[in-house]
Amino acid sequence: MSKPIAAIVGRPNVGKSTFFNMVIGKRLSIVEDTPGVTRDRIYAETEWSGVEFALIDTGGIERPGDDVILSNMRAQAQEAIDMADVIIFMVDGKEGLTSADDEVANMLRRTGKKVILLVNKIDNINKMHDTLYDFYQLGIGEPIPVSALNKLNIGDVLDEIISGFPDETEEDEEDRTQIAIIGKPNAGKSSLVNALLKEERVIVSPIPGTTRDSIDTEFSWNGEEYTLIDTAGIRRRNKVYDNVERYSIIRSVAAIERSDVCVMMIDAADGVTEQDKRIVGIAHEAGKGIVIAVNKWDLIEKETNTMKHFTEKVRDELPFLSYAPIIFISVKDNLRVQQVMERAAAVSQNCALRVPTGRLNSIIEDAVLMQQPPSDKGKHLKIYYVSQIGVKPPLFSFQINDRDLLHFSYSRYLENKIRAAFGFEGTSIKFVFREKHDNEV
Repeated sequence: MSKPIAAIVGRPNVGKSTFFNMVIGKRLSIVEDTPGVTRDRIYAETEWSGVEFALIDTGGIERPGDDVILSNMRAQAQEAIDMADVIIFMVDGKEGLTSADDEVANMLRRTGKKVILLVNKIDNINKMHDTLYDFYQLGIGEPIPVSALNKLNIGDVLDEIISGFPDETEEDEEDRTQIAIIGKPNAGKSSLVNALLKEERVIVSPIPGTTRDSIDTEFSWNGEEYTLIDTAGIRRRNKVYDNVERYSIIRSVAAIERSDVCVMMIDAADGVTEQDKRIVGIAHEAGKGIVIAVNKWDLIEKETNTMKHFTEKVRDELPFLSYAPIIFISVKDNLRVQQVMERAAAVSQNCALRVPTGRLNSIIEDAVLMQQPPSDKGKHLKIYYVSQIGVKPPLFSFQINDRDLLHFSYSRYLENKIRAAFGFEGTSIKFVFREKHDNEV
């Protein structure tokens, strides 16, 4: 299930970025051992009171005009507003109410979404009442005084934000598998979607960056219901020239997060690039099922073991994706295209697979007998019990005696044993380790 989204909007220089940076702070989730997963500064994941959500910063909204930069900034904000579950409307308490604030308020009222009105730069609570009174005229609701710089009332604001998110029980629980086609521009994503649908449902162009948005298409395959998500290509950061395209990147990241399985398109002629690592790293970090599709295989001159050698190169470049299947396809020549759906469907099932607790513990007991756990100063790691506590991705809880005795290499060894027993091709596996001592009941 995708994370809810909150977007910060308002005219320029009211403190939106200060608020954004303060909220994400140390809560920003970064997986340091995964290459290239640092996200654009205007999009970050955070949490409050156990609720995880995405926060979007936007450029200032100015009045429409001929200025291209200002028009782009307005377009950015509209993109973020369209994506958001909750909108944070920030105004400047020192400058007071302006006609530009009124125009933004009119824009937001038409959305029908929850809007939280923040009056920023309130440094003196005792003198804020006259200032707040003016902002009631916006008709957005009760203004909340804050100081993003001094962290005034930020906890109350975060409480208000998460209270506005839709309940999980209210979300559409259609039994459709969501498959996102991801990759850098011009890797063949839209062409693959059309080939799978066997019709021209998505515009195909050789010009990189044609798909600005994420496009959902529902269809049936082998009697099951699926949604294909064709995403805008994610470019290298220094090649993202305009602000509108930055929001296309955000939409691609959001598409990854609401998907069940990601099909990562790699251009065979280019091999695995740094940008490929960054894109698929986002999917890996989010715990999505992953299928690697090497496209344009028709352009590669074949020799003995060409496919084997290319597979080895992919594995070397993407060592954190050893679990992901690799398919060599040519969308242009319709080579192995239908295998993409076969693999994606299988990976989706593996992501949701639950294994019997009894057999799981037997596998781990045998693994411990075959290779003794680590020890330190005569004290050995003990594994008392293992259970699966989650899916998408599969999550396993280990009760052990001492976390300090657990080495990464032994955790990887246990993962390999579980994979050997149950498969889990295409999905990452997550472990949590909880201490339980011998004298506990």
